[in-house]
Amino acid sequence: MCTPGDTPSHDRTGQSRRGFLRNAALAGAGAAAVGVGATALGATPAAAESAASTASTASAASAAARSGGTGSWKPDATSLQFTLAVMPDTQFLYWGSQDSIERTPQEESFRYIIDNSGTPDNNIVFMVHLGDLTEDADPSSFAEVDKAFALLDRHGAGYSVLAGNHDVSGDDSRGDTPYLRTMGPQRFRRSKTFAGADKTGYNTAHIFEAAGRSWLVLALDWRTTDQGFAWANEVIKAHPRMPVILTSHDIVGSPYDDNVFPYQSGNPENNAVLSGYGQTVWDKLINDNDQIFLTLNGHYWPPGRTTAKNAAGNDVHMHITNYQNRYFGGGGMIRLYHFDLVRNTIDVETINPWILAQDPESRTLLAAEHARITGPVDNFSVAIDFDQRFSGFVPIPVRPSRPASKELVKGTLAYWRFDGQGAPGTALTSGQTVRDLSGRGNDLTVVTVPGTAADALTWSADHHPDQPGHASLKFVGGRNPVHGAYLTTGAQAPLNAETFRSGYTIETFVSMPLDWDAGNNGWASILSRRGSAGAAGKHGKNTDQGEPLVQLAISNNGREPQFNHYPLNDTYPTTNWGHGLVELRWWHLAVVNDGRFTKLYVEGAPVADNPHRLSLGLTSLGLPWLVGGHEYAGAVDIVFHGNIGDIRIVGRPLSQREFLTA
Repeated sequence: MCTPGDTPSHDRTGQSRRGFLRNAALAGAGAAAVGVGATALGATPAAAESAASTASTASAASAAARSGGTGSWKPDATSLQFTLAVMPDTQFLYWGSQDSIERTPQEESFRYIIDNSGTPDNNIVFMVHLGDLTEDADPSSFAEVDKAFALLDRHGAGYSVLAGNHDVSGDDSRGDTPYLRTMGPQRFRRSKTFAGADKTGYNTAHIFEAAGRSWLVLALDWRTTDQGFAWANEVIKAHPRMPVILTSHDIVGSPYDDNVFPYQSGNPENNAVLSGYGQTVWDKLINDNDQIFLTLNGHYWPPGRTTAKNAAGNDVHMHITNYQNRYFGGGGMIRLYHFDLVRNTIDVETINPWILAQDPESRTLLAAEHARITGPVDNFSVAIDFDQRFSGFVPIPVRPSRPASKELVKGTLAYWRFDGQGAPGTALTSGQTVRDLSGRGNDLTVVTVPGTAADALTWSADHHPDQPGHASLKFVGGRNPVHGAYLTTGAQAPLNAETFRSGYTIETFVSMPLDWDAGNNGWASILSRRGSAGAAGKHGKNTDQGEPLVQLAISNNGREPQFNHYPLNDTYPTTNWGHGLVELRWWHLAVVNDGRFTKLYVEGAPVADNPHRLSLGLTSLGLPWLVGGHEYAGAVDIVFHGNIGDIRIVGRPLSQREFLTA
């Protein structure tokens, strides 16, 4: 809860969050315990007389809740999706000196947390409370708080708590208090997630397991002294590979008050500032500890968030959540931080399990309005490239390159890769050869379009993380006018006459740059077979007489991969379409024909538009294959723009387990 006299620091507003898509690597870490030692801000202050609930309203609403039984605590520590539950200031539920106690809303939230541990949609693995458990710090209030939290204890749920300014006074050197006697380190002696406390007992550390790794939570007193900060720094140092979530009662607050409805102002991505004490926390703990990537606090309202750069130049996401000014003092409302390490996103939602447990028809209008809070400061997503963000203390594992001989599976007809042949950034020259590593004589030769810059085709060290060869070719090509350099098989290459009657697998890796342009670069081929449909006597629906007989190309419509091919059994083409491919990301593409049907795969997943049409083999006029080149009516009309990695052609269908990424 915010009290008068707390002053914001408006000179640090942070920066917008950022992140790109990338699957997160898993790295486990030990969970060694740390030894236990023997408000201005534009936000609204809440005085004691501004309580959001009354005893009569509490009793009526509590009777409406369907508490029922409670399930078991069973979080899935291996799933790449998990949820951190966050409960802010619940002080108005515990005002013992006023004879005003209402545990039901908080207990209902606790039941929800327990019941949703390990479930596919939530998988709640831990809960943090952000302080101000009571309004008055009275022993009678803490006696009731003790009863509520006993529900979590009985089920073995992992959680942390910390003291807010309504729970204690002074700083963490204050000594004995009802808070410490009730919620101190002794409470966690049987907790599997408790990792220790400082000598005061007001600052604690907790470790939970999720997504195959260990995560450290620091729960700091609302006014931590230098001793407490020194302890916290040592805890982080003792767990050097763990991402850290820092919780405290006071770090950031919103620089506007609740006269702004619906409690937002300006950019919701950047509408919080460090308080005066928050600046101290930043300077003494956050800034120099790159492991701290997320901070959570209550105290102030309305909710808000911002992002700032630490000393390592990485983002620190700082969030305030507090609903004590809402109906029923927030009614035990919780924030759910849904971590998705596949999507590299944290999806945040705000719900009230106590209200959701009530019969919808019996809810009051106020209750119905507060069952879910869905404004942009309450329901949002945070993009985090977890792999990259944690790379400073958990280096991203690099899959080593694999020898070409290991990739020559049975039936390999051609295998081209671009490692060990030229220094990155140096150009390939016209007539230069790239060997076919299958040993079948399908070598490639560089062809340069007249008038093209000398560096239009260069060696590159960039590659797909799962590509066997750690290199690629960088093509700077296009149309209007046609420019660039491409590669071609020789006139007598065995691959030219191959018709693949028994099926085939074509694989490659591709990446497009930010300057890729639909008009200049759309429909350029990664791989194509010379010879036009018209010259092969093809006709009928969707037939373009001038197009090549086989082409794996990138369309002009959102960079969609397309495999367009004329089979032996039809006079018209079969076309497989993929989804849009974002720039600056490597993509693995595979085309598999099982002797009957053709399927296009992107990153090992089949695309939606794979026609269920009989498609036998590939028509050939005995002409060369092109890498990076596309011809129309017998003439090259566009050259690829982007990077192309390993290419393998196999004369039989391969399973996904046999792809180059396997």
